[in-house]
Amino acid sequence: MPQYRDRRVAQEIQREINDILKKRVKDPRVQNINITDVQVTGDLQQANVYYSILSDKASDAQRAEEGLEKAKGIIRKELGSRLSIYKTPELFFEKDASVQYGDHIDQLLRQLHEKE
Repeated sequence: MPQYRDRRVAQEIQREINDILKKRVKDPRVQNINITDVQVTGDLQQANVYYSILSDKASDAQRAEEGLEKAKGIIRKELGSRLSIYKTPELFFEKDASVQYGDHIDQLLRQLHEKE
């Protein structure tokens, strides 16, 4: 279970990365990305950043991943100036599969209701 400070820092990182992606990063590959969750380690040295994209295409997912990797440095630099913590955590981006999983469950429920 994450500590209170860990969760608070993770929420602040999530809010700031969303803002940075919208206002500072000009790469069109990251324009439709939404940060859904951030999990930081106990020592605040690493942060797993989970994101979702609006498109279901595999090519768009690949482009978004490449765009995030390219923009990682600028995002981390901006985070360092915006957060009041000793060291800015290393960022690791992962695609959040919960949105697709939720859509899949909705689709299965709809199919179940159609059969009845």
